[in-house]
Amino acid sequence: MCEIITTALMAAFAGGGATAAGATATAATAGAGLANIGTLLAIGGTLYQGISANQAAKQNVALIEQQKKTEAQLTAVKDQRERLRFASSISQQSAELAGRGVNLNSPTAVLLGQTAAQEMAFNSQSIRSGGQARQGELTGEQLITSSRGRNALLKGGFSAAGSFLTKAPDMWPALGA
Repeated sequence: MCEIITTALMAAFAGGGATAAGATATAATAGAGLANIGTLLAIGGTLYQGISANQAAKQNVALIEQQKKTEAQLTAVKDQRERLRFASSISQQSAELAGRGVNLNSPTAVLLGQTAAQEMAFNSQSIRSGGQARQGELTGEQLITSSRGRNALLKGGFSAAGSFLTKAPDMWPALGA
């Protein structure tokens, strides 16, 4: 662009009026064309940025979905292990009571068994509730990430449209008339 302007200036100072007028017109036309190309590239860049942000958000949503599955598996394993640990403790407690000569149908033995079973159920429920809470957090994170991607896509589209509408009268002067 500088070359065109330099050529136009040199022609204006060095040559005749007709040559200078032609060079000036050529420079103005070339400048307008380059401005139009710049505007189109800016519009394209804004659209591309919005599309890229939306695609990145979609990838993050997929990663969060995988994390949700992993968290659900971990919660199930943790719950199962806790139940096995309690079942082992209950069996050991029953063996100790029987070893001491306590009848396993006695009220004391039954109460101890019920208490241990209630504790096992409470711990299991606590683990499952924690897992469900984590699933809820991840689902919320997915929704936010997806929303941000859509917003970036819309922002890119609206920004490109705004740039186009702002520059349209300069690109096509007949529209302004």
